[in-house]
Amino acid sequence: SIVLFDTFVNILSHNLGEPAYEADVAQLEYKLVAGEYGLVIRVKGFNHKLPLLFQLIIDYLSDFSFTPAVFEMITEQLKKTYFNILIKPETLAKDVRLLILEHGRWSMIDKYQTLMNGLSIESLSNFVRAFKSQLFVEGLVQGNFTS
Repeated sequence: SIVLFDTFVNILSHNLGEPAYEADVAQLEYKLVAGEYGLVIRVKGFNHKLPLLFQLIIDYLSDFSFTPAVFEMITEQLKKTYFNILIKPETLAKDVRLLILEHGRWSMIDKYQTLMNGLSIESLSNFVRAFKSQLFVEGLVQGNFTS
């Protein structure tokens, strides 16, 4: 599930690349993170246009779709990312330290092996369907915003 979640977040970020380009030019920033307790969406910038950017992200999340080509590209990128973490001593040491300290954490080796064993498009589709069926929102707003 962790690897499917990483794949989902990376595909969502990929899908948002083109439509969110104008927001980037307007100095609005967003970041999607596969967090420990769920999807973290961070938006930053001038407050009068942030709701539009946030709505764009939510729309792409609710209407999530992907092509087999994008799925293959993202899984290949994740393989490289996981492998690069495994070959760098400092990042591998950090992963091992966090594995010891955090209950329920999956090691990078486990993630890499799962990805190398192969993910299916159907498993990702089922994961996304289940993820969206249990979705709820917690929010923190800081700065110059009205209710």
